[in-house]
Amino acid sequence: MGSLLSIGIRAMMANQAAIQSVGQNIANANTPGYSRQSVILTTPNGQFTGGGFFGRGVNVQTVERAHNEFLTTRAISSKALAHMDSTSMDKLSQLEKVFPPGETGLGAAAGQFLSAMVDVTSRPSDPSARQVVMGRATELASRFSSAGQQLGELQAGVISDMRTNVDVANQLAEQIAFANREISGAIGTGHTPNDLLDKRDRLISNLSEYIQVSTLAASDGSVGVFIGGGQSLVLGAQAQRLSVSVDPYDVKRGTLSIGDATGSRELDESVLTGGSLTALLKFQNKDLQDARNLLGQMAAAMSSRVNGQQALGMDLSVPPGKGVPLFAVGAPRSLPSATNGRDGTGRFLTDVKLTITNSSQLQASAYKLQANSSGAPGTYLLTRLSDGVQTNIVDGDTVDGFKMDFTSGAPGNGDTYILEPVGQAALEMRRVLDQTSGIAAASPLSAATNIDNKGSTTVNSMYAVNDKLDKTQAPMTLTFGDPDPLDQAKLQYTLTLADGSVLNGTWAAGQRIGNEPNAVPPIDLGFELSLNGVPRKDDTISIEVTKYPATNNGNAKAFLNIQTEKFIGQRLQPDGSLAVGSTINEAYASSMSEIGSRVQGATYLSGVSVSVAAEAEASRAGQAGVNIDEEASRLMQYQQGYQAAAKVLQAAQSIFDELLRIAAR
Repeated sequence: MGSLLSIGIRAMMANQAAIQSVGQNIANANTPGYSRQSVILTTPNGQFTGGGFFGRGVNVQTVERAHNEFLTTRAISSKALAHMDSTSMDKLSQLEKVFPPGETGLGAAAGQFLSAMVDVTSRPSDPSARQVVMGRATELASRFSSAGQQLGELQAGVISDMRTNVDVANQLAEQIAFANREISGAIGTGHTPNDLLDKRDRLISNLSEYIQVSTLAASDGSVGVFIGGGQSLVLGAQAQRLSVSVDPYDVKRGTLSIGDATGSRELDESVLTGGSLTALLKFQNKDLQDARNLLGQMAAAMSSRVNGQQALGMDLSVPPGKGVPLFAVGAPRSLPSATNGRDGTGRFLTDVKLTITNSSQLQASAYKLQANSSGAPGTYLLTRLSDGVQTNIVDGDTVDGFKMDFTSGAPGNGDTYILEPVGQAALEMRRVLDQTSGIAAASPLSAATNIDNKGSTTVNSMYAVNDKLDKTQAPMTLTFGDPDPLDQAKLQYTLTLADGSVLNGTWAAGQRIGNEPNAVPPIDLGFELSLNGVPRKDDTISIEVTKYPATNNGNAKAFLNIQTEKFIGQRLQPDGSLAVGSTINEAYASSMSEIGSRVQGATYLSGVSVSVAAEAEASRAGQAGVNIDEEASRLMQYQQGYQAAAKVLQAAQSIFDELLRIAAR
């Protein structure tokens, strides 16, 4: 009779435990990260009697959670990638706004500035026409400067976001370590603390939003959490701390570091593969830097080209003088590593001075300079960071339009520098010409046709193109002769200089005279004379020093040509030839396209990775989550089992009472 009562009691307790677990599941059906719990029931060994083995009821062995390690790990990993791609998309979308299209863009501002010279060509001495040019120049410089400031604000925002994310990541790491401590203590009871395990999994999943993690289970029930290719973040009940350190080259940029007993170590960006912190680092080190260099390349080339043309003309000062610069831009920077050698006062022992030699050959890139361990003594390795091209250099070499000088001695073997020829150019661009009379609209030389000419030739333009122009060679006389025997479409001409020397050449419609690098021999007098109409034999054109700059528009016409000139991003080829660059509009359109393509790529990747993460989480939840219909069915099952067990107890009680009555007789 005792066995029947025991079986009934055990059955009731087992079904009550099962009902309790079902109730827990139903209560947490909508709790994120909750894993379905189930009571594990076992049958104890039977009791031997002469009539055989009789059962002794049921035991509640433990309560286990539905958990699939593979699906959980996959969900955590895909979540890290989704947050990295989403953060990249968000930051790149902000960067895209720095390169607006249409009338608000830099290309339009450059075009409006150069187009303003049209009125100056019509009215060279008109103050109002010159004032429009000054206004357009101010607007162009302001747009470049504003774009540079926006990039600076984005950089500050990246540092702020990194610090916020690091604070949250550190809190999560400490909570994981605390959960490890609790779980290790609970494991000693012989049962798994399911709710604590769910909590730890949820913390690890939340941590993966900020940085990609991997885990390794330990024998005491704790898990080690690793980042960056094996660097431990949590081991047992101990958590290391992440921090945002100052970049060794630029104090405005940051790096991600991890601290332990030996100090703080910088994490290599290349081994970080997921999470918002990884996206922020890559955005800072790649996208922001590329955008800054693209803007700087355009600003440096544009300002230098305009200033160069200014210097070739004459202004309206009294007496007329050589044009002074119209724009100024930020100087090139040489950024030494914080680990470079220093003297007793803390000053760096060496320095690298950068000088722009040809702004048209400047590239949209920063460079890394370091000792060349495999090269000849005195040589250094210069790496162009935009494409990884490496060049061996020595002190005083010129590469990509800038010169490097070791002003305080050669860098040591361990010294490294980041060189930014154009990094600050846009940010500090400004108009420096204050007087409208300073616009050098006049050409230093003027050309006029002879009144007795028989042809229809007129002078279209006459302006200086380089500093080889020598006004002491004026006056000059250009005389046309017979057609070229080799090409009847061309006319022979003779150019007689003031010293009596003579240059011979051939002219065809549209050809410019005075700057003919393809002639045999080449002609380079520092000016270009453009003609309209067709001259006849013996027609002459006189070239003289400009006497009345207020009525001359030669150099103003030269400004108009800048808009179609491909002077940005020219590159010197290994064979010595010069690769054609881009116009200012083409360069800006290319920059917009580059940033736009990155935004599109990030948007696509974000959509894919978010979808994959949702699918992975759905798979995990399908395996470990709560199904209300299933739980309702189990609730009815265990409820009926509980009721049946109660009937067993009731039957046992009735039998026991009847036996007592019989015994009482």
